[in-house]
Amino acid sequence: GNRDPEPEEVAACLPYLRRQIELVQPRILLVVGRIAAQSLLATDAPIGKLRGQVHRFGDGRTPLVVTYHPAYLLRSPGEKRKAWEDLKLARRVHRDGGGGDGG
Repeated sequence: GNRDPEPEEVAACLPYLRRQIELVQPRILLVVGRIAAQSLLATDAPIGKLRGQVHRFGDGRTPLVVTYHPAYLLRSPGEKRKAWEDLKLARRVHRDGGGGDGG
């Protein structure tokens, strides 16, 4: 139904996702969309405040970059430049081995 997940649905899935990230040990996480960003970062901050910086996720302190959801970009094409900047940030963090702005 293209709806936001209920808090209990997020809570049910989050331990599984955390374990998968722990097993895979990615060099970076690119988090797409408000729900994913707020859920993984345990915040209610708006996505505009979360993007444009490097956050850290989990005990492994995996670098995490937030960007807009593609569906949002289709509705708001003027925001594509910001999403492009987020992708360039993620590429830079990946290339540099996880460094970047703390968050």
